[in-house]
Amino acid sequence: MTETLLEIKNLRCEREERVLFDQLCFSVDAGQVLQIEGPNGSGKTTLLRIISGLSSAYEGDIYWRGQPIRKVRTDFYHDLHYLGHLPGVKAALTPRENLRWSCALEAEDSDAQIEEALDKVDLYGFEDLPCFTLSAGQQRRVAIARLYLTATPFWILDEPFTAIDLRGVAELEAMLAERAERGGTVILTTHHQLDMPGRLKKVNLGGEAQ
Repeated sequence: MTETLLEIKNLRCEREERVLFDQLCFSVDAGQVLQIEGPNGSGKTTLLRIISGLSSAYEGDIYWRGQPIRKVRTDFYHDLHYLGHLPGVKAALTPRENLRWSCALEAEDSDAQIEEALDKVDLYGFEDLPCFTLSAGQQRRVAIARLYLTATPFWILDEPFTAIDLRGVAELEAMLAERAERGGTVILTTHHQLDMPGRLKKVNLGGEAQ
């Protein structure tokens, strides 16, 4: 039986006297990719920040593995990998050093995996340059390389396809599909048309889950 990881019940968020969403309900299971859709300003990033615990400006209930998320925050954060609009890299460090730092946070010693991740995101030749010298797309690829190195089962990704080229888009989509096949769960926002038959679920802010 498929496990429901995250459940949202009657979520409401108001910002600057404007209701972004109200009575929002959906769930996401292990092995699913959930795409949050909606026009600019509809609250997609706000919703991801609420789920991730970065914002408490909401009403309603959030459950993680059947428990109120406020009671299991530590377990939730242990299972979560969050990628926001900003790449979240340390500008003074190189791509390789950033990835080593990320691996250290998960108590992993994985030089071989780091080299493989750098190759997959096409950063060879740039791996030892300070990240502040890299383009926005290259810094984004450093952040994406972390996805190849994390063992966390639940990913929240805010516009992960931004500032990467067509090859990078195809490789990232393939990685997300493979992750779901292996039982991982992803919630993301993107304007990219995803092709993941049987794995993809959509929630349109202002509409219904599909």
